[in-house]
Amino acid sequence: MRLGTTEIILIIVLALVLFGGSKIAGLGGALGKSIKDFKTAVKEDEPKEDASKDENKA
Repeated sequence: MRLGTTEIILIIVLALVLFGGSKIAGLGGALGKSIKDFKTAVKEDEPKEDASKDENKA
């Protein structure tokens, strides 16, 4: 099932009516911060995995 433009617009309008603009903006900000934190955590873990691979080769 694919959503068309009309359905997406209807969902956005309903969300605005139910939650209000300020709550949706806050939710978007929180989601963006969560994604940024997740990417940072993934980048921090990558060098540790590479170092352990190098130790196994030696």
